[in-house]
Amino acid sequence: MASSSSCRTWHCLLALFLLSSAAYGQLSPSFYSKSCPSLELVVRATMIKALLAERRMGASLLRLHFHDCFVQGCDGSILLDDVGSFVGEKTAFPNVNSVRGYEVIDEIKRNVELACPGVVSCADITALAARDGVFLLGGPSWAVPLGHRDSTTASLTQANSDLPGPSLNLDQLIAAFAKKQLSPRDLTALSGTHTIGFSQCLNFRDHIYNSTNIDPAFAALRKGACPAQAPNGDTNLAPLDVQTPLLFDNAYYRNLVAKRGLLNSDQVLFNGGSQDALVRQYAANPALFASDLVTAMIKMASLTPPSGTPTQIRRNCRVVNS
Repeated sequence: MASSSSCRTWHCLLALFLLSSAAYGQLSPSFYSKSCPSLELVVRATMIKALLAERRMGASLLRLHFHDCFVQGCDGSILLDDVGSFVGEKTAFPNVNSVRGYEVIDEIKRNVELACPGVVSCADITALAARDGVFLLGGPSWAVPLGHRDSTTASLTQANSDLPGPSLNLDQLIAAFAKKQLSPRDLTALSGTHTIGFSQCLNFRDHIYNSTNIDPAFAALRKGACPAQAPNGDTNLAPLDVQTPLLFDNAYYRNLVAKRGLLNSDQVLFNGGSQDALVRQYAANPALFASDLVTAMIKMASLTPPSGTPTQIRRNCRVVNS
């Protein structure tokens, strides 16, 4: 009898081991609760400092996270510098002279390493920084899925092909997001992050000069700092949300209803198509927008590289560990 009971114990232990080893690699908001309990506090403190220096940085780090997750999953690949023969994603057309905030990620990483050396990935730091940027500018907060590891590779090709550009139409946007297991509703909610931040003239020139689905007074306002003839004024900035560019709210959707979307890829969400009704709902109901945004952000932050991809916890976010 004793042998059969110890046998059952052994089976239980084996089952427990198999379950725990299967759970390894699963994402969870509490992934670092034992290995780095001060993580979120360190990220929040560094983000407060960064936003006090420049409020726009909240939008910049949110975009950095988005551009990371859309290429190979959320793996910190966008953070890798071009070094020697290694080609990263920073020179991809959607990123070059455009994505910013790398220095803030470096600073957060340094601070996290002081607290918990060699434990937290750069990918997770980027995801937490993005969440805090939204929250500190007045937006919702959410439980970030943690446990991502850092890639040892980057894909310039995928950055050029998979990051949705400002000239896309609605069908192209829906297809680009579907490729990342994100629904049209997720697309419309995630686009609402354009309630903060700025864009360069080269991204909206065609829309303000050639589109018909734009408020003429708004087009005239934007033409003031964006000359028709490229490359004149290419890098001149305009706020994505004309009303409250440094406050995270639902004004973006009210702008779309008034035909004041800055980018073509913004205004196509409200142009007689499948997302018009949802845009009107978000414009009228900030709580619905916040709730759908949180759902979509968690889905996007759960994108991982294909299984079997070599990963690590980078010591320096800009280079693969030697």
